[in-house]
Amino acid sequence: MVWGGQRLVILALVILSSFVIRHSSFAASFSDGTTALRNGDYATAAEVFSKTVAQDPTAGAFQNLGLAEWQRGRRGQAVLAWERALWVDPFNESSRENLRFARKVAQIEAPQLAWYEVASTWLPVNAWAWLAGASLWLAVGIVMLPPIFRWQRRGWHQAVAALGLAMFLVCIPAMFGVNTRARIGFVLEKNTPLRLTPTRDAQTVTMLGAGEPARIERQRGNYLLVHATFGRGWIEREQFGRVCPE
Repeated sequence: MVWGGQRLVILALVILSSFVIRHSSFAASFSDGTTALRNGDYATAAEVFSKTVAQDPTAGAFQNLGLAEWQRGRRGQAVLAWERALWVDPFNESSRENLRFARKVAQIEAPQLAWYEVASTWLPVNAWAWLAGASLWLAVGIVMLPPIFRWQRRGWHQAVAALGLAMFLVCIPAMFGVNTRARIGFVLEKNTPLRLTPTRDAQTVTMLGAGEPARIERQRGNYLLVHATFGRGWIEREQFGRVCPE
């Protein structure tokens, strides 16, 4: 039993050490990227923050990545980074303001969202699943526990159960909105051709600008069928970035 307890302590220390090392590595990378950004070395800053978000996709790292890409003249990558910052943290006002400015300067539209997609932006995307699970278990528990433990039913039991069920029902369309919003993406380069068929020699339907939004309908090989503001057609995967980090 003593040896088993020692093994648990060692395991806990290993997990804690790995967390500390990962956090220290992230903090060092973030600091290096911020320094490069302040010094005007935007290429280095973009490279560092790209690696940082691959390691830990935080809103702050996406925000700074967008700033570095914008300063490099890569508007599509900047818009995508700021959209991803809001995907992770919808309360990130800096990224929201940057997107407004970028779209005004580049004269591009924001994605058109359905009402349930708008609702899904009220909280971080992962929060909806947690809230739905907690509210459902609250409603079920408050109904099932009194008979099991022979508690006297009271009026507040029904009120809490109704509140939990209402919260669960509110979460359903929001979670559906998260799923459909995950298919939204942004054109990365200017003058990107939207093709009639998924081939390089296909007829061009229209040319898309950097940062323009589109929705993915399906994929075929290295091409995505997207529905953009000014048309529907095929675009190469490398020229398009999804808002939901893969």
